[in-house]
Amino acid sequence: MNKKNALKVEKLTKIYSQNSPNNIVALNNLNLEVKEGEIFGLLGPNGAGKTTFLNILAGTVSKNYGKVEVWGYDLDTKPRQVRSSIGIVPQEVNLDAFFSPRKLLELQAGLYGIPKKDRITNAILKMVSLEEQADAYARSLSGGMKRRLLIAKAMVHRPPILVLDEPTAGVDVELRRNLWDNVKTLNKQGVTIILTTHLMYEAEEMCNRIAIINKGNLIKLDTTKNLLNTIKNKKIIFKVKKTNNINPQNLNGIKITYVSNNELTVSYDREKHKIDEIINKVRDAGMEISDISTDEGNLEDVFIDLTKN
Repeated sequence: MNKKNALKVEKLTKIYSQNSPNNIVALNNLNLEVKEGEIFGLLGPNGAGKTTFLNILAGTVSKNYGKVEVWGYDLDTKPRQVRSSIGIVPQEVNLDAFFSPRKLLELQAGLYGIPKKDRITNAILKMVSLEEQADAYARSLSGGMKRRLLIAKAMVHRPPILVLDEPTAGVDVELRRNLWDNVKTLNKQGVTIILTTHLMYEAEEMCNRIAIINKGNLIKLDTTKNLLNTIKNKKIIFKVKKTNNINPQNLNGIKITYVSNNELTVSYDREKHKIDEIINKVRDAGMEISDISTDEGNLEDVFIDLTKN
C-alpha cells in the first residue's frame, strides 16, 4: 500500500536580507518528502538551515518561494489546517514554572480551541510518562520531565506529525535513551516524526530515512541503511604480541597507525582491498596476531565525506 505524504516540500527557498548586498541563502531550492508513519531525520551542522525550515512549517518565518504541503494541505492556502496537522517541540525549554503539567496542557488545548469534552490531557500525560507528576509545579520537574512535557504540549491537538528540534540537546545519556524510547513509542502509535539533530548517533539510532542539509542545500537523502553502506573506508584494529613496521612501499593506499607496542589500526578502501590481504600484510611483517576487531564506520563518516565536498 502506498503511504501518503506527511510532508512534501518543493523548491523551498528562503533568503534573508534580500535588499542588502550580501544575501544569506538559508534554504536553497529544497525538495523532499516525508512519508506517513516514518521517523525522518533532518541532519546538518549548526547554521545548515534546519531551524529556518522548521520555522517555516511553524508559520513564524515566511518563505520566499517554493511549495509546502503538510498532510495534503498547502501552507499558502490552508495555513490553519497545516498548523493543526503539526506539533512542534522547540529546542529551548520554555515552560511556566508555576503551572502543573496538567494545567499547562489544559491551557494549550484551550488555545487550540479544543472543547473540554474532547481533550485528552490524561492520555497524553500517560503517553509521555508524566502521570505521577501531573499536578506538580513545572519548576520541580527534572530536565528530562520538562523535555517530555514539551512533547506533551505539542500533542494536545492530536497532530499526525510531530516535529522535534534537537530534542536531546544538552541532555545526559540516560535521559537521551529515555526520550528516544518515548519517541519510538509515539511512532508505533502512528505519529509521523520529523527530527532535526546534529548528533549522528541519534539519527542512526532513530531514523528510517535521513536528509542531510548543508548551507541550505540538500546534499543527500536516503535510508539510514543505504547511507551507512556508502562508507568506503573500513578500519581494522589488530592486537599483536609486538608491533613491527610494515614497509610503506607495500601499502598501496592502506593507512597504518601504530597505537602502542601491542596495537595497530589499519584503514583501507573496502572497494580496493580485501580483509585477507590486510591480515597477510600484518603477518608477513612478522607480527603475531592475538585479536582482530573491525570498525565499520558510522553516519559521522558519511556526513564528513558529504559535507567536505
